[in-house]
Amino acid sequence: MSTGPARMSWWRHGGSENVPALPSCRSPQGNLPRDVSAGGMPLSTTLVPEPFMSASEASAVASPEASEGLPKPLALDVSVDTVSTCQRRVKVTIPREDIDRYRDEALGDLVPTALLPGFRPGRAPRRLVSSRFKSELSDQIRSKLLTDAMTQVSEQQKLSPISEPELDVNAVLLPDDGPMTFEFSIEVRPEFEMPKWKGLSISRPAREITDADVDEALGGHLRERARFVPHDGAASAGDLIVAKLVFKDGDRVLSEADEAEIIVRDRLSFADAELPGFAKLVAKAKPGTTVTASVKVSDEAALEDVRGKDVTMELTVLDVKRLELPEMTPTLLEELGGFDSADALKAAVRKQLEGQLEWHRRKQVRQQVASALTASASWELPPALLRRQAQRELERAILELRRSGFDDDSIRRYVNELRQSVMASTARALKEHFILERIAEDEGIADTASDYDEEIRAVAAQSGESPRRVRASLERRGLMDVLRNQIIERKTVDLITSHASFKDTPFEFSRPDSEAIDHAVCGIVVGEEEIPTATQPEPTPRPGQRG
Repeated sequence: MSTGPARMSWWRHGGSENVPALPSCRSPQGNLPRDVSAGGMPLSTTLVPEPFMSASEASAVASPEASEGLPKPLALDVSVDTVSTCQRRVKVTIPREDIDRYRDEALGDLVPTALLPGFRPGRAPRRLVSSRFKSELSDQIRSKLLTDAMTQVSEQQKLSPISEPELDVNAVLLPDDGPMTFEFSIEVRPEFEMPKWKGLSISRPAREITDADVDEALGGHLRERARFVPHDGAASAGDLIVAKLVFKDGDRVLSEADEAEIIVRDRLSFADAELPGFAKLVAKAKPGTTVTASVKVSDEAALEDVRGKDVTMELTVLDVKRLELPEMTPTLLEELGGFDSADALKAAVRKQLEGQLEWHRRKQVRQQVASALTASASWELPPALLRRQAQRELERAILELRRSGFDDDSIRRYVNELRQSVMASTARALKEHFILERIAEDEGIADTASDYDEEIRAVAAQSGESPRRVRASLERRGLMDVLRNQIIERKTVDLITSHASFKDTPFEFSRPDSEAIDHAVCGIVVGEEEIPTATQPEPTPRPGQRG
């Protein structure tokens, strides 16, 4: 259940947050070099990495002339220090002989096209060209040396990067005399002994979908299409209250919500906290009623100074509304998906429940597989890596839930729960990912075009959108790599379970006893992600948004 990072190819960055866009030795016009600049690239999460480019290939990309013959490798002096399981500190020294060789090559390229006052193009003396373009040449040579050196280091040291290197290009100087030295930090894939993955004993939920299950789920769909109408009395379970929320740590206001719409259920879930006994708290509350409660903030909330603390919630009821269910009419059947009868609708609901049961089955199986694989994984992961991947873990969870046919309320509840322990869950998921990655590589597991088509069709069927729009949305949001990991990891888990023994256990669908709202007590959300739109073909209001 992870969206783990992949080994990165430094030269294929197209712009990076941490690594510069290093230019070739000469510009397309052949006279002045391009500027050295820092670009930007988000952390990729492709499971099966692209093979490293060889030093000769990289040099050919950096300099077209290099393709005419094999370039001479740099005589590098490289030291690699192990900072932690996933972190390396690399120091590289380039000897003076290589610097002078690169300078001669760069100057040789520039002289034929250099323009200097008083000389025809290409006729200026080499010494004058070197003096006139000293600064530009230095930047150009430094950039090419960095490109070739880092490519050669990655090849010779057999590093397996999972992020772009941390390198301050502006701090790297090309000396007039002596060697050129630079250092960088890099996160690499951890090395570990492979755990046993064949012959696992796994329990999995099993049950038949009953008519009662279908009727209960159908009631949920009807509630999604219901209207909340004004209610003069006090609030009770199932009602909707419109309320103003204020959260305080002593006299300090942490956050506010002016018109939060909340269905009265036993528990109220926030992005970074949960309040049990909510239905009892607001029982018999009417417009104008103010109640207070203590809310315990998650240990992984965005504000460190309130993590794990009890803060005060002040809730003022502004309005109370009661649910009014719609009648099962031909118009409603059409709105729910173009069904021609109630029986056809029930058949679709049954199929949706089967998809949700399969999600629960896979989830429980996956959890047991993950526990078995990571039981001996005591290695630590860099906090920076966990922070970057936390958002991807939430995105993966939302995508998987959407594919399995869960509605927005269910997704919101699950995501709020996940957010409250997102760093810990991300650490577990990443360790699992690295192990699954190794198994996938060893067993030759790969993704295919049909895999993507199947996944996208499944998401489209649940979202009421066309596969083309779903694909475009995933590509626009940069989630195709998340989808790729999801595909390959699912295939890998399927391989593991094909060698496992199973014991079926009873399963009951959970009934919603909590209400989740998109609000953080601290005012800041860790791993914030927009909940996808409603599952109907046309946007329809969530219960409580309708007057």
